[in-house]
Amino acid sequence: MKKEACVNPTLPAVSRFVAAPDGLRLHYLDYPRPDAARLPLVCLPGLARSADDFWRVAEAARQAGRRVLALDYRGRGRSQWDADWRRYDLDVEQADILATLADAGVTEAVFLGTSRGGLHTMRLSRARPALVRAAILNDIGPKVEKDGLLRIKSYVGKLPPLSRLSEAVALMRMTAAPRFSGVSAEEWEVYARQTFVEKEGRVELRYDPALNHTLDSVTPEAEFEDFWEPFAALAAVPILAIRGETSDILSVDTLDEMARRAPLLERYTVPGQGHAPLLLDPPTIARIMEFLGAQG
Repeated sequence: MKKEACVNPTLPAVSRFVAAPDGLRLHYLDYPRPDAARLPLVCLPGLARSADDFWRVAEAARQAGRRVLALDYRGRGRSQWDADWRRYDLDVEQADILATLADAGVTEAVFLGTSRGGLHTMRLSRARPALVRAAILNDIGPKVEKDGLLRIKSYVGKLPPLSRLSEAVALMRMTAAPRFSGVSAEEWEVYARQTFVEKEGRVELRYDPALNHTLDSVTPEAEFEDFWEPFAALAAVPILAIRGETSDILSVDTLDEMARRAPLLERYTVPGQGHAPLLLDPPTIARIMEFLGAQG
């Protein structure tokens, strides 16, 4: 494991690197709390997202006495890109997550998973029942809606020529505004910086564009795997299920069925946001902290 200086000097995070089981270089952010007496919080991002998505949650949780880890999957954020896009799959990523947790010395935790991160949380609960003590699922359930997947496929790995970050902010607002009417101008700016990077007069994605191949099988005619079996393992622990009000990935019907199968599940709807809520607004942060406050 290699340790580097904090990538964001305004936050008490340490940027750490660890080798994946196949040798690829993985990155995670560690928000240390040496005096923590409570379970750590492990944050797992969405398909094309990064560890940086969780900084406001991490800041609040650390102030409340928890160590926080936020992971970059292979090919995202500061982790190394894989030469073979076929290894951007759930099984390989699960092994990466377990290697990262072993490096960090984490054997049990509360998990916060956005979208794909929530699927990982369900699968980890089945594979390592003692690891996941409670879960926050950000706009994801065991059934993923086809319309939402088709929409995600339409943009992952694709970026028109842009020269400034301000252009990227304008693009995001134009394309996502109908589903994210409740997002402030400041939050759009933050979200854009978490999504893109400006290098040598051009704007680039903060992930490997080859991730778009993971959606090759997503077609209007396709049938998709569901995750009710791994969710059954998670259903025994406290769950906070967050849903964006205009989400096209997590339906109300699926959320209702999750609540029926998981007696400890609590719900929270983020108004004016779709898939997936950005985890930047104070009310959502407060609701997450309320849930965390009841956990070990």
